[in-house]
Amino acid sequence: MTIQLEDATQVLRENHYKITKQRKAMLSYLIDQADCKYIPVTSIDQFMRQSFPNMSHNTIYRNIAEFTELGIVEKSVQGEQAAVKFQCDFKHEHHHHFVCQNCGKVRELPECPLGVDVQTELSGCEISAHSFTVYGTCEDCLHAQQLKE
Repeated sequence: MTIQLEDATQVLRENHYKITKQRKAMLSYLIDQADCKYIPVTSIDQFMRQSFPNMSHNTIYRNIAEFTELGIVEKSVQGEQAAVKFQCDFKHEHHHHFVCQNCGKVRELPECPLGVDVQTELSGCEISAHSFTVYGTCEDCLHAQQLKE
């Protein structure tokens, strides 16, 4: 079992979830497909239904929701389609991303962009959570575009 799979199953155990072969298969798929990209939920559903033909769509989507709630996967809505990716780092859950709109590659940002200016602007308010994603074109895609020109 990979370290990532061990970490994810440990999170499930700590939260009193059974470690079923279906959950392990879904986690393994997410880890194998991760490649720092979000995976459409429909692709996960399709994979799971091929691997476990009797598994219902509701069970698949419920597991994805539970994985999201537990912080095992990160959820994003891209257009009208939900997508998830395996958690980058279980030890540092608070983080933000850059997402390439061309290839879908995701890069974790090393610093939190919620700066003093925003906190000053919201003086007197209590910030309970925030999310920050930067969208653009990665270096590889920009380089490939320049080669075509």
